[in-house]
Amino acid sequence: MNRYKKTEIKLDKDGKRVYGTTYYPNIPIENTDKFVVTTLDNRLDSLANQYYGDVSLWWVIAKANGIKGKTVLKAGQIIRIPGEIPKILEEFDDLNGR
Repeated sequence: MNRYKKTEIKLDKDGKRVYGTTYYPNIPIENTDKFVVTTLDNRLDSLANQYYGDVSLWWVIAKANGIKGKTVLKAGQIIRIPGEIPKILEEFDDLNGR
């Protein structure tokens, strides 16, 4: 899933391409969530690939854990892996007019 696939693209005053706002759903804790302890060099994209089979869903794990601005995780962190992916993606699409 490319989360920018249908994001509106605009031109700024200098003619440079900029993306419109992308809205992310809240991701409440569910019974289907898993909690994992990270190991050395775990990354959000590698966890997304391991649990969802799709590296582009790294943002789901980041949003669920309040992680901003980094993709590499420290060893020993407890990370929540949301289990309700279809529900999360449906809400993402609804928020972004898809």
